Amino acid sequence: MADSTTVAAPTRALIIANPASGTHSPELVARTEELCSAFLDAVTVHHTTAPEDATDAVRAALAAPGPRPDLVIAVGGDGTVREVVQALSGRPEAALFIVPGGTGNSYYRMLWGDRPWSEALKSVFADGAPDGTVRPRPLDLALLAETDRVVCLGSCSGVIADALITARDIPLVGKARYARAFADTARDYPPYPGRVTVDGRVVHEGPTVLANVGGGRYRGGQYLILPHSRLDDGLLDVCVIGEGTTAAEVPGLSLTAAHLDRPGTVYARGRKITVERTDGRRLPLEHDGEYQHDIGGTATFHVLPGALTAWAPAEDPATTITD
Repeated sequence: MADSTTVAAPTRALIIANPASGTHSPELVARTEELCSAFLDAVTVHHTTAPEDATDAVRAALAAPGPRPDLVIAVGGDGTVREVVQALSGRPEAALFIVPGGTGNSYYRMLWGDRPWSEALKSVFADGAPDGTVRPRPLDLALLAETDRVVCLGSCSGVIADALITARDIPLVGKARYARAFADTARDYPPYPGRVTVDGRVVHEGPTVLANVGGGRYRGGQYLILPHSRLDDGLLDVCVIGEGTTAAEVPGLSLTAAHLDRPGTVYARGRKITVERTDGRRLPLEHDGEYQHDIGGTATFHVLPGALTAWAPAEDPATTITD
């Protein structure tokens, strides 16, 4: 049941807008600024100009003298959210809100479902959200030990990671671009020899199509890889698809979480999850939509319970699964 305790509405916003995100438009940023200005004491807009600029801008704003933002709005896709979260991790004095302007927008969907972003943002500005249905929530993150970077939405090895490479050459936009890339990559994708360990227990060893650790339920905004995941249970979920399912089947199966019923699929939870490639070669890995070119053969994830404060419904939206 939702907590009915009154929560103070935010007063000062920093809007981080990424002009390079998948469905960015100046009108989207202007509309966000307009809504904020109607309710808040101060609104600042920062347009990113380079990778990691969003992280630097948020850190600078939170360290500046005088009044600081208590609301940080990421206008962009999951990559923009990832950069903002690097700065907000462990900083409960400022809460995140997401305006979806990317390709997949998986993290927005995890928090708000299919609710229109403008309606969601207006609910944040309600006078203390008196019905308790919307509030700043402490959400879990993960730490990728090998890079010392925070993981927000999730991380995936195998076919989902390599689909990001394929997507670079596909002349489409939005979800259609990733859907094509996923299907094209999966068509003849060979499993890699892998091992997955959860809290010291080996849960999978052998041919591996993918291993997804998270985090958010969706990847690419539509593939329901981790349907049972919650962002505030203090645990990381992992789904491994191994022998019994070809990579070519995964895009279709994962639209409705049907992959969970296939032989060779493992679903588990834990506080520490290790994903390995056992043939000595580099592990194909992404997190939050960013390919990890410098990773070696192992990726180790530790849960960071409640490390991110984000405005969201007090209860997770129901998972939508369609036939």
